Amino acid sequence: MWQTCSNFAVKLLKVKMFKKINNLLALPLLPITRNAVFFVMMFILGAVCTYAVLPERRGAHVFEFWWQELFVDVYFVCALLAALPEKVRRWVRLALYIIFYAIAIVDVYCFVKFDSTLTPTMLLLVGETNSGEASEFFRSYFSWDLLSSRLGWVLLVLLVNIIVEGIVAWVKHRRKEHEEDSFSLRKGMFSVARTCCLSPMLNPLLSLLVTVFVIYCLTECWTNKQAEYRLMSYDNIGDVEHELTEKTCANLYLPVYRFAFSVYANRLTSKQVSRLVHGIKDAVVDSCSYTSPNIVLVIGESYNRHHSQLYGYEKPTAPRQLEREQKGELIKLEDAVSSWNLTSYVFKQMFSMYAVGDKDDWCDYPLFPELFRNAGYHVTFITNQFLPQAKEAVYDFSGGFFLNNEKLSKAMFDTRNQKLYDYDDGVTYEYDRLKKENTEHNLIILHLRGQHVHYASRVPKAQKHFTIDDYQRKGFTKKERQVMADYDNALLYNDSIVDEIVKRFEQEDAIVIYVPDHGEECYDGDVHFFGRMHSTEITARLAHEEFDIPMWFWCSERYREAHPDIVESIRKASTLRYMTDALPHTLLRLAGISTRWYRPSLDILSDEYDDERPRILKLTTDYDKLGK
Repeated sequence: MWQTCSNFAVKLLKVKMFKKINNLLALPLLPITRNAVFFVMMFILGAVCTYAVLPERRGAHVFEFWWQELFVDVYFVCALLAALPEKVRRWVRLALYIIFYAIAIVDVYCFVKFDSTLTPTMLLLVGETNSGEASEFFRSYFSWDLLSSRLGWVLLVLLVNIIVEGIVAWVKHRRKEHEEDSFSLRKGMFSVARTCCLSPMLNPLLSLLVTVFVIYCLTECWTNKQAEYRLMSYDNIGDVEHELTEKTCANLYLPVYRFAFSVYANRLTSKQVSRLVHGIKDAVVDSCSYTSPNIVLVIGESYNRHHSQLYGYEKPTAPRQLEREQKGELIKLEDAVSSWNLTSYVFKQMFSMYAVGDKDDWCDYPLFPELFRNAGYHVTFITNQFLPQAKEAVYDFSGGFFLNNEKLSKAMFDTRNQKLYDYDDGVTYEYDRLKKENTEHNLIILHLRGQHVHYASRVPKAQKHFTIDDYQRKGFTKKERQVMADYDNALLYNDSIVDEIVKRFEQEDAIVIYVPDHGEECYDGDVHFFGRMHSTEITARLAHEEFDIPMWFWCSERYREAHPDIVESIRKASTLRYMTDALPHTLLRLAGISTRWYRPSLDILSDEYDDERPRILKLTTDYDKLGK
């Protein structure tokens, strides 16, 4: 009896010893064994996302070491999970599921719809979008055909993941129901056999394989890991942008990395506000002759020059502008382009005395309304998009972030509107209400909603002219042809609004400048796309549609009589090359403001204007080297 007990004790000691050794050897396996479904499904999700955003063009390829880095990333996430208590681990894992799938869906959706993955620009679009625009966005871009696109791949993985997790949960529940409370001899013998025979042979081998494989994968992707760390370690957005131009820049191959970088870049950009505020004191004016008593800047939205009747478009989208041109009142620039195809960037460069190619950044230069106010002009800003109290941006650098900052707004504007309207006739209502605040010298900036996003919602029903029957184009669906009609109707309505603005200054000594922020695509040529493609590659076709803009000067009769020299300068400038980042310099000339910030080489009305200045789009591409 004593001998039997002794033998049993020895066996128990051996089992405990084997168990300790087995547990030690099994450590490299714990991240996988404790999170088996999560590990497999996240690896699959990463693989699917990697190929889902692969461009459909010759030579396009995925990141060379994507699967090695993906294995390392998933393994180390699972290692952190494995270190948590089981109850906590379950909830943390669920949270990670939600985060990873949500980011993946948004990332692939952006690629499917806009030919670009999740970038700081995409988050900037979110920051520019209020609740009304968001609903329009969903109506415009969400449809059932998304399920058959690459986004459907991600949704399929999600569905499989839910099913697998459900099966695993059901099996665990059933096992728990049938589990015996007491420790049976048979179960004990099986446990001993499994511990003493299987684990000692299997665990060391599997652990060794996993360890070696992790080391191999980490070695292969180590260079990119270093680049990712370097990219996310800068303290200003300029260094980040410079890093991205390097050949060794990080490959953010996963949606979660692209999201993290986008948030990081946006936070850096918010620092620009403080630099602008600090620079208010530098907006010094030497003198002012008040050459133009009333300067009206009308900023439009999403206007493709090649859809304007003023520039030869076959449909009557701008009859009032055309009539004024024929009378000699309106002079258009034949070759004007925007520096960006995104409102926020255009506004930054259009309001700053900075010009593309200058040293430092746009926020290191004064904003031109500050100079006008300091010169003695009364500055009015009426916008149908950006209002301080209505700001719903997630990140503090949407198109209006510097316009709505309290200190900057006070430095720039004397008068502002406090209400948004469904249609742009509200801008004229607001001006009529606020014009009593005008003084002898006025700068009036009117920001229209124009053709922003959902074109059909930009026009009152009673003022719609074009119908689907006006667009008999082969290969395009009825839905696509309806969008064409909606866009041209929005342009025609915009023509009426701009004409109403001009009418309010016909009896004044005034000049009106119209310029939209950027262009817009609307199924031109054989391209089945409308909106804008926020991709990094700018082709000649994309520049033609999204950067070519209409721009013109209108002068009242009193203005033409009082300033024939300026009118003649405008006529001479009409055929020159132009990019709208230089606009502030022309405005200063029209006002007669003398300041060190004015540069005649950027003023298209000056004899010293540099017509050969490179027009660099999005700080990357020379417009005039793209071809036609």
